[in-house]
Amino acid sequence: MIRVLIADDQVLLRGSFRVLVDNEPDLDVVGEAGTGARAVELAAATRPDVVLMDVRMPEMDGIEATRRIGDAAKVLIVTMFDLDAYVYAALRAGASGFLLKDTPPADLLAAIRVVAAGEALLAPTVTRRLIEEFARPSVRGLDGITDREREVLKLIARGLSNTEITERLHLSMATVKTHIGRLLTKLAARDRAQLVIAAYESGLVVRSGA
Repeated sequence: MIRVLIADDQVLLRGSFRVLVDNEPDLDVVGEAGTGARAVELAAATRPDVVLMDVRMPEMDGIEATRRIGDAAKVLIVTMFDLDAYVYAALRAGASGFLLKDTPPADLLAAIRVVAAGEALLAPTVTRRLIEEFARPSVRGLDGITDREREVLKLIARGLSNTEITERLHLSMATVKTHIGRLLTKLAARDRAQLVIAAYESGLVVRSGA
């Protein structure tokens, strides 16, 4: 059972999300929050697997709430604002995905399951474009990262899949997954998207054409 917390300042929308989610046999709504601050409180109290998070809310916006929730839950941003700056800010804060509120119900439910499974819900090309646009090089270091891990991180940032990395570096799939796991731990990254951010912000990878 995937436990879901809904955070949105519109009561009607929260109710609609609840009905939609609760009708699924493998999904269960464990709480609703009308403010970012309340979302943080409920995330700590109910320990959801996924938080459906609005961006613009009173008291505390969804980006800051996502940052404060940290590793307590996966966050799926659901908003009406299709702005690249919001998407990047959400990714950097630790969100695992980003959807618009006019997303078809079936796609929203699928997104919850994808995020709960530990995957990032943004196409690699979109993620890379956003990060190239907004990341500021040299704002973070890569202390403690081995040379081989740097190679793997650079290829992740370039959008290569695990299979492509194994072929490029002549490594086994198990070894590549081990390196990625260590990178996630060392860089305190929640998913692959955050590893891409780390690669750009450290200067390990530079913007295309730069």
